[in-house]
Amino acid sequence: MKLNYPFVFLFSVIIMSCSAKKIEATPQQLKILDDLVAEQSFVIESDWALPQSTGSLMMLQNAGFLASGDSASRISLIGNQNELRLKNDLVSSKLPYFGEVQSNTGYNGSDGSISFDGEMKGYKVTKNGNSSYTISFDARSHSENFDVTIHLYPNLRSDIILKGAKRFPIRYTGYVSPILE
Repeated sequence: MKLNYPFVFLFSVIIMSCSAKKIEATPQQLKILDDLVAEQSFVIESDWALPQSTGSLMMLQNAGFLASGDSASRISLIGNQNELRLKNDLVSSKLPYFGEVQSNTGYNGSDGSISFDGEMKGYKVTKNGNSSYTISFDARSHSENFDVTIHLYPNLRSDIILKGAKRFPIRYTGYVSPILE
């Protein structure tokens, strides 16, 4: 069997160039993140909503109801007010929801967004090997319970995963920062 060296070289270069670039955090970012988590006081503003892509969302995308640049599985929140705020044992959120609702949640004056304001239950923090944190807790809106999982990364990026009893799960990506009072 004859080995084609140019092909092996080209294949190796392609594989190496496709590998993910690791984003390094500065020591200052690491300290900020550690302090935010230790004080249980931060706010997350999201750039993107990543709903579970379903047939219904695909039909909305194909019909042209989504904004330019958005898709059924990735919707820009830039320019839209949204936040998840954690302060001691209290959490509040004002997050738009995109996805399928399994039972009615939009009556009694609510707009279908994910809004909760009150105490957290079962708050748990885990520091991961890559200096990131995983925070989980339960929160309650006026009509629904949510399992909340937050991933905070050393470069101050964040992921929020919300699982409600009446909705399909949704994920938000953005940045974490201190609460400015």
